[in-house]
Amino acid sequence: MKNHSRGSIMLLVIVFSAIFFTLLVALSSFVLAQNRAQNDTRSKSEAFNIAEAGLDHYRWYLSHFPGDITDGTGHAGPYVHTFHDPEGGTAGNYSLSILGNSACGVIQSIDTTSIGTASDTPSISTTLWARYARPSVARYNMILNTSVWFGGGPIYGPLHSNGGIKMDGDPDAPVTSSISSWTCDYSFGCSPSRTVTGIFGSGTNQNMWKFPTPQTDFAAIASSFTSLKTTAQSSGLYFARTSTASKPYLGYHLIFNANNTVTVRKVTTITTLSSYPADGSASSFVSDYTLINNESNVGTYAIPANCGVIFVEDNAWIEGTITQKVTVIAANVVNPGVNPNIVVPNNLVYSAFDGSVGLTAIASHNLLIGPNAPTNLTMDGIFVAQSGAFGVNLYTTSPYSQKGNLNMLGTVVTMLRPVTYWMYWSTWAGYPGGTSVFDRQNSTNPPPFTPTTSTQWQFVDWQQK
Repeated sequence: MKNHSRGSIMLLVIVFSAIFFTLLVALSSFVLAQNRAQNDTRSKSEAFNIAEAGLDHYRWYLSHFPGDITDGTGHAGPYVHTFHDPEGGTAGNYSLSILGNSACGVIQSIDTTSIGTASDTPSISTTLWARYARPSVARYNMILNTSVWFGGGPIYGPLHSNGGIKMDGDPDAPVTSSISSWTCDYSFGCSPSRTVTGIFGSGTNQNMWKFPTPQTDFAAIASSFTSLKTTAQSSGLYFARTSTASKPYLGYHLIFNANNTVTVRKVTTITTLSSYPADGSASSFVSDYTLINNESNVGTYAIPANCGVIFVEDNAWIEGTITQKVTVIAANVVNPGVNPNIVVPNNLVYSAFDGSVGLTAIASHNLLIGPNAPTNLTMDGIFVAQSGAFGVNLYTTSPYSQKGNLNMLGTVVTMLRPVTYWMYWSTWAGYPGGTSVFDRQNSTNPPPFTPTTSTQWQFVDWQQK
């Protein structure tokens, strides 16, 4: 018989050698792939850090040269800078593209795109984008200059009060107060009155509560009325005072149309009602001049696309469909002591919710919901009652008293305590239901000249492309 053992051993050697070689190749490929992946991750990390350094550079530059969108060159970009390592060598470079967002010829925000590249891997880059602006009131759901009580239920968006806060709701964002302690009385559900911390209550997410924090300057909002009037006269829309000393309750009715126009009517007579004022200016029921009786047509105007500022030196009633960025101001800079109101008699709605549309309504005194407003009212916008209150006066007669839901998207800024729901005697009035939702889209790109909460330019938005 023949001996096949040597041939079998050789065959086994060949087979196992092939398997070993295959495993070695696979392992080598894996190691090489892992090494490439680690190198790519390192290169991407370096590119990210370099791109971030580009944004930090321009933030520093703007702090020294506010409003300069040319990186000190005087000409268009992009602007390429070398990024040095700690030893002074070249680690890479970043390329900056800078765009100023202007309204009425004034830069409102600056968008900066930074592309970072490491020197040893020029084929790998990271792109970061940031918006620099003075932070505005649009970053909040509500800002108050007085103490406030938030009841139960969800609350969407940041809240701030220059006074104290009783928080029994469930906020999903920071809640801040500018004071360390305050006196909670029966109107806030404290009986007897007692001294409490800046924020207290039974609400959830108390890790989001912070106090004391800097105040919001309501006086600074009024200081810009003169310049806003000048801007509206030169580049926007302006309507002079029509009220008189004997009839201080007249004004203009602004109806926003879906084709970027506004129909303006002069209010000639008012139906006088009786109400308890939301701003607490009287301790009993007084004459109410918020219901339009007659009006005459002034005209329909195209809202300037590059300067959507409307200044009414009188009371203003506003309603309709908002289709662009618009700011409405009702203020008087001619007659000392005259502080007009804004009244919302009907729905104010956005035509789109992608950030291209926004409304800021600034009343030098009250910003009120009209007695003839719908039972279920929608208000989209940033609403500012600079020296008065946001809310609805107390009416005791139908159909002006008992309403349904008030649904809001945006921000409320009010000097005095807001009131949209009343309990009196054994009944109620106003809007007992609805939602108030923070508008993320307009928070970093609000309508022109929306009041700011700081004079310093800051990152208000940031993302990796």
